[in-house]
Amino acid sequence: MDVSLKKRYFYKIIANIVGLGINGVKIIIIPRGLGAQAYGDFNFLTSFFIQVVGFLDMGTSIGFYTKLSQRPQENSLVSFYLYFSAIVSLAVVGFVCFSHRFGVYHSLWPGQGPFYIYFAALWGILTWFVQLLIKMADAYGVTVSSEMVRVVQGVFGLIILLSLFGLNQLNLENFFIYHVFMLILLIVCLLYVMNRHGYSIRLRSLTSWEEVRSYCKEFIDYSHPLFVYSLVGVVAGVFDTWILQFFGGSVEQGYYGLSYQIGAVCLIFTSAMTPLITREFAVAYAEGDLKKMAYVFRRYIPPLYSIAAYFSCFIAVQADTIIQIIGGKTFRGAFLAVSIMAFYPMYQTYGQLSGSVFFASGRTALYRNIGVIFLVGGLPLTYFFIAPGDKLGLDAGATGLAVKMVLIQVLGINVQVFFNAKFLGLRFWRYVGHQFAILGCLLMLALGTRFLVEGMGLFHNGPIFEFLLAGFLYSIMVFLIFYTQPLLFGVTRQDFLHIVELMGNRLGLR
Repeated sequence: MDVSLKKRYFYKIIANIVGLGINGVKIIIIPRGLGAQAYGDFNFLTSFFIQVVGFLDMGTSIGFYTKLSQRPQENSLVSFYLYFSAIVSLAVVGFVCFSHRFGVYHSLWPGQGPFYIYFAALWGILTWFVQLLIKMADAYGVTVSSEMVRVVQGVFGLIILLSLFGLNQLNLENFFIYHVFMLILLIVCLLYVMNRHGYSIRLRSLTSWEEVRSYCKEFIDYSHPLFVYSLVGVVAGVFDTWILQFFGGSVEQGYYGLSYQIGAVCLIFTSAMTPLITREFAVAYAEGDLKKMAYVFRRYIPPLYSIAAYFSCFIAVQADTIIQIIGGKTFRGAFLAVSIMAFYPMYQTYGQLSGSVFFASGRTALYRNIGVIFLVGGLPLTYFFIAPGDKLGLDAGATGLAVKMVLIQVLGINVQVFFNAKFLGLRFWRYVGHQFAILGCLLMLALGTRFLVEGMGLFHNGPIFEFLLAGFLYSIMVFLIFYTQPLLFGVTRQDFLHIVELMGNRLGLR
């Protein structure tokens, strides 16, 4: 069993590095294979069902992960949540069947056929269940094995995807079928891994109605403050993509989907740490150790934000080159959306990590209130940025939605940080100052390397060469700043030396 946070993070990082390469290839071939319209249809439908499943989840999966981390031997807890998962899945399928039977799906999903709607619903359910199983693996401490399974599944999936692309069979129908098959395969493999480590994930009959009522009360007490937040969240999320689909169409949806996917690359490294830090917060709070929670917050959150910023700033500056490499001519209109959305994952990182403090400490009501205020405030902004001029809007399409998403994220996350800093006895303005200091520094370096490469006059070598050269020079400059001023990245000199030593040990250099 994995007992070391650093060890588990190391293997998650390795898995995510492999995933970065796999996703890099996918990002190149999928938009080209599907085209802007089909790519937009896929993102519109899958985004819708992620929002719906997220609403029905109502934060219970995070509560389940927190409780399972504290009570890993409680098999009845797992059985109870599996029954709940089955109810959620049936509710989603029932909603789609009702919409199809009474013909309202035309209004809910403009321009989409029933086949794709059903597959998108199945995709949403399976994706949610995969995320649940990964949380369980982390809670049980079998992170290493589960991450290796994800790597093998990812490589196998890439081979299938490349085959479809090479045979010119990468269309929307096959793309949905491919995703469903790969998700089912990953679920089976994760279940097998946990079973091998002595954690048999099976539906068992609960001993009594009293036990059922006890679990219901426990989850309701934990999650009921999130009901309003989940409801507002699904309305806001669906409203964003529906407005974009209604006024902008599938092409603008494709632009936004591409910008979101490219921005998600910035989360490759930081997302690996989120469930592990959540577990550390949960265990520390269960022990009543607020000092340890403050230490974890101070030690890990600024560096992880810096890692996300490293990618975000480079992607923002190189947005046009990235689009040229990935999407080609059909995605030229996505330039501004990609450049702006590149900054979204930086604050998404902060939000995930800061949010884990709220969940671990049970302050879900405060988390809900902050979220609801900004979600509701974002609704008129979505309309204003996307609606056409004759309907009192800016007609900015995907770019407008990107601006709104980043603006709301920056404001909302910093309000979260304010309350968490107060709760943990930390200095709020120190963290705000760090955000903008590292952002300004990395943006200057990214712009500098771009101008330097352009000044060399090497454009005849193609956009890929230009992109790689700029990335190489940018990384060298960032490393030099990190080496001389590690505090700018949220780490001390001792932390830096420890990182070097750890990497040397892992690579067999020491």
